[in-house]
Amino acid sequence: MSSKVATVALTALAPISWGSTYFVTTEFLPADRPLFTGLMRALPAGLLLLALTRKLPSGAWWWKSLVLGALNIGAFFPLLFLAAYRLPGGVAAVVGSVGPLFVVGLAALFLGDKPTLKSLLTAIGAAFGVSLVVLKAGAAFDMVGVAAGLLSALSMSAGTVFTKRWGRPEGVGALALTGWQLTAGGLVILPIAFLIEGAPPALTGTNLAGYAYLAFGNTAISYFLWFRGIERLSASSVTLLGPLSPITAAVIGWAALGQALGPIQIAGMLVAFGATLAGQLSPRTPAAPKGPRGTADTKGASDTKDPKGARSVTGGERPNGSKGTEQRARAVRAAGGAR
Repeated sequence: MSSKVATVALTALAPISWGSTYFVTTEFLPADRPLFTGLMRALPAGLLLLALTRKLPSGAWWWKSLVLGALNIGAFFPLLFLAAYRLPGGVAAVVGSVGPLFVVGLAALFLGDKPTLKSLLTAIGAAFGVSLVVLKAGAAFDMVGVAAGLLSALSMSAGTVFTKRWGRPEGVGALALTGWQLTAGGLVILPIAFLIEGAPPALTGTNLAGYAYLAFGNTAISYFLWFRGIERLSASSVTLLGPLSPITAAVIGWAALGQALGPIQIAGMLVAFGATLAGQLSPRTPAAPKGPRGTADTKGASDTKDPKGARSVTGGERPNGSKGTEQRARAVRAAGGAR
């Protein structure tokens, strides 16, 4: 199995896991507590990872972690659970899979990745598959739930793009970065949850089991795999794994909750799955420019700025925030590698 295939397969486990979120929310958790549920999903997982890694942010990474935590967790989780409480599982999940369209636009703005015909077609294909499932899911539309689902997709898409843009600091692993974001996102939710929803509800054993699954398997492990994938794959490639979540949710809804899946819904799932596969068939990455001594300067190539200031983050190496970045960038430009 090639390195890229293995990376895609591991990253895909995250949205597959997230597809179970809606079933767990509706069947195991207390009703109408989206903020508390988001808090219980994020903060325990973040604190656990902080304890395991024993690594805190430094310098600019304090505010970067806060921004990424707010986008990927602090805003995303409450909106996600609001959608889950107001929509059937399959409907809530598939609304969120319009994320690839958001990523195409945001990547053009912040990563300098010009939209290609393939990226647009795959994103539209995923959205079309979503619309087929949503329109025929056998449930009335709740516009608040649909709006929450769309906003959660936008928030997560922005978080994906900025995670790709900023990378992570030298010497810090993806597990620590995941812990920073989950903790920051949980702390963002904490005061809002208590102001809006009040004191925590009384929890049953079933509730505690549901929260334990969401915090650790569905969040700590899944987000580690997701952020690891963002480092090693393009932003659009990672986001186009997103339709695996609604596919999983729809299958769970059919198998466990008796939700109907007609021919149109199945066709929509196939279209969304086809878009997911197409999004992973990227062209081969060009060879890295040679450094002054004739060796490939891959780190410089993956974290340089072109003369117009656009960051190139499409390579397989993660962006590097060390002090040697500019020195490597100058070496690449001297070797004719600047775009």
